[in-house]
Amino acid sequence: MRIVAITACPTGIAHTYMAAESLEVAAKAAGHEIVVETQGSAGSTPLSAEELQNADVAIFAADIGVKGRERFAHLPIVEGPVKRGINDAQGMLSEAQAAVDAKPAVDPAAKLDTSGKLPANPGMASVVAPGYKPGPGALLRTWLMTGVSYMIPFVAAGGLLIAIAFLIGGPEIASKVNGGTFDGQTYKEIADITDIWGQVGIAGVLFKIGTTAFSMLVPILAGYIAYGMADRQGLVPGIVGGLLAVSINAGFLGGLIAGLLAGAVVLAINRIPVHKNVRGIMPTVIVPLVSVTIVGILMIAVVGSPIASLMGTITDWLEGLNGTSAWLLGGLLGLMMAVDMGGPINKVAYTFGVASLASGNQEVMGAVIAAGMTPPLALALSTVVAKKLWTTEEREAGKAAWLLGASFITEGAIPFAAADPLRVIPSMMAGSATAGALSMAFSASSPAPHGGIWIIALIGTPGLWLVAILAGTAVSAVCVTFAKTVGRQPAAKADAQAATAAAGAPSLTTVAG
Repeated sequence: MRIVAITACPTGIAHTYMAAESLEVAAKAAGHEIVVETQGSAGSTPLSAEELQNADVAIFAADIGVKGRERFAHLPIVEGPVKRGINDAQGMLSEAQAAVDAKPAVDPAAKLDTSGKLPANPGMASVVAPGYKPGPGALLRTWLMTGVSYMIPFVAAGGLLIAIAFLIGGPEIASKVNGGTFDGQTYKEIADITDIWGQVGIAGVLFKIGTTAFSMLVPILAGYIAYGMADRQGLVPGIVGGLLAVSINAGFLGGLIAGLLAGAVVLAINRIPVHKNVRGIMPTVIVPLVSVTIVGILMIAVVGSPIASLMGTITDWLEGLNGTSAWLLGGLLGLMMAVDMGGPINKVAYTFGVASLASGNQEVMGAVIAAGMTPPLALALSTVVAKKLWTTEEREAGKAAWLLGASFITEGAIPFAAADPLRVIPSMMAGSATAGALSMAFSASSPAPHGGIWIIALIGTPGLWLVAILAGTAVSAVCVTFAKTVGRQPAAKADAQAATAAAGAPSLTTVAG
């Protein structure tokens, strides 16, 4: 057989290339010709038109949406997760052979029609070989991981820049740039971005760049979830939906909703039969116009109002608790800091801490910061002590999470939470509640509204504050590690098998990228 293949994992670091290696070795051993396009973080060299035209079958070993899927419209496709490309390359090749044998006679030059739909031909790209039957859960994970894979660089770049800004300029840098009160001194917001360098220096510039990168987390997440569902046509409504989620304070959970909603709307629109004279403008005019309108109205009219009402109710409730048992208030604030990790509920807890700080209560802010630091630190710890439960990409993300957590950047946990929310979010809530409750019980105070570990010199009872953070980190790490063992195969098994298979393998000269 002449095979073309795509390999892609969420972060495009390790499994993408391990799957390519495994497929290459297995194909050569069986006497087949194969060319692999690795859609990884280092970029890829696209398959040539000649390679696509001469191919008999396509193999997709991918956990995210395949870029340029329409190129394979004339081929039968064998599809599976990237780990299957690593662990069962021979099985995928056998299914590819069966798909080729069963392929009906078709025009090898078949391409997408003007509406962007795949040709309705049995055995072609609309029919996946029988070895892999993705269920709703697998499809949902693929869509979510597509969004996460494109979001991770924004998390890393923005979060690390903010951490460096705090390290250089001190914990007051946020107040100097955005305006606010720090340690009794009030700063005005620097409205003109070009004035930041002159007024605050390099620390202020880095902080502004980092926060700008962070402002794109939710739109990118939403846009590429929709992309994973509906290809390029999903990008515009997904990104717009994500921007609206930010503007209505719906956070990353709102972004998840926006992305899934945008993808579903685009898929639904493309199922509507239209006159052939309209098909040519469907992808560029009709689909973007209709999908953005529908998603925008739903996000504003349906998603926005309930979230705004919920936020008001929560704020009133917290104000009623203020002054009651300190540990109870700290525990509740901790739960809120972890439930959506930078989203509206998190922001209510943080705003409550800032308001308490303005009224002279510094202990609430200390609890909020401790609880917000816990999720990234716990995930980083789990990726170290329970390596077999995490993929290579997740372990790499865990390395950055150490610094993000230490800098009170709760969003460092979002890639993990978006990929596996049912296991990760409850685990993070447990540890953050512990950290918040202990911090309040220890009367640990913070005069600064941000800064993480870098403001340790300003913390009242700093030793006990660190104990609260360490305890919360340990609780979340234990919980998420246990949760990951339920119904899951150890992720590192794929790494070990691929390493064994690749041992002594010849250099790959036909793997694109």
